Amino acid sequence: MNRKRLLYRRSVRLLVVLLMAVGVVLLLWLRGPDWSQVGQAFTNVGWQWVLAALAFNIISVLLRVLCWWVILRQAMADPQLRYLNVLSSFSAGLIANAILPGRGGEIARVAMLHRKLKDRQGMWPTLIGTVIAYRLLDLIPAVAIAVWVVLTAPLPSWAFSSLITVIAIGAALFLAGIAIAHRDNQSLLVKRGPFRRWVAFARQGLAALRLPGSGAQAAAFQALGWVCQLLAVWTVMRAFRIDVSLSAAGLVLVLMNITLILPLWTGNIGLLQAAIALPLIGYGVSYSRGFACGIGLQVIEASIGVAYGLGFLAKEGVSFTTLRETRRAAEKDAAGENSSAGNANGKPPAYHSSSLLS
Repeated sequence: MNRKRLLYRRSVRLLVVLLMAVGVVLLLWLRGPDWSQVGQAFTNVGWQWVLAALAFNIISVLLRVLCWWVILRQAMADPQLRYLNVLSSFSAGLIANAILPGRGGEIARVAMLHRKLKDRQGMWPTLIGTVIAYRLLDLIPAVAIAVWVVLTAPLPSWAFSSLITVIAIGAALFLAGIAIAHRDNQSLLVKRGPFRRWVAFARQGLAALRLPGSGAQAAAFQALGWVCQLLAVWTVMRAFRIDVSLSAAGLVLVLMNITLILPLWTGNIGLLQAAIALPLIGYGVSYSRGFACGIGLQVIEASIGVAYGLGFLAKEGVSFTTLRETRRAAEKDAAGENSSAGNANGKPPAYHSSSLLS
């Protein structure tokens, strides 16, 4: 019965994916750009700019991993993870996000680290907390770039409204995250009740947000990663002979990230390109050329993610299928930890005192 139910669920998922893929193809065919002009845009690409964009993307990934590494070092007791361990897990998330719909990459990178740390108590919720902290620090440069774009770039009304919404929501989420991180954590850890201790372990992952030095260091790495990403977008636009200001590239970067918040299908292909091409019309760029630029941007970013992911999965001796199984196993472990969080005597495991208490 369970096997039949599993096969039924997989069949339904496959059918949904196929229907969505057909819908995207039809939409792009009927309402998409002039494909002959898109093809023509690719015949006149400046490849030196493409190489520069690849380099900026590679550096951006390395800086973002440094951000997560700083967060992890504050959330966990010794022995600390090595940078290559964190880079390996982060890369697994990149390939998962590039290939799978939804935000499967976030779970994949946690699952990869969990394989190395599952002998430690409370690691699954703590690692989830570090990902939340990473995303909260992501909001600082995102909001800063959005404010800069609003102040300096000519915007259509829909883009202006979108950016104002992003600024408001981003600021609210970051302030809420800081407030949660600074609440007393020790009382939750020592109280009986598995759910309270699970939440406390998750909040332990936010430790870097309670420490100004570590938080500033992680935020600096994240901001530098965004700067490299901004330069990557600008260089790709130059590769497609789109000569616009850096603030226009900032607009494209912010709209790209809004589009990718919840991928409905792999990479939101088509929707992402439209989100890039539409605002560029106001800069005198044809929709077809902007669409072609969007394809180039997504191919470059996906190629970096896939290259990193495959390289480090091979290093770890993990296939993509194994990665998915590892993710499911980690989720089962998480369920187990929710019912048995904390030690048998109700005391929390040892952590750095500086990162445990606000």
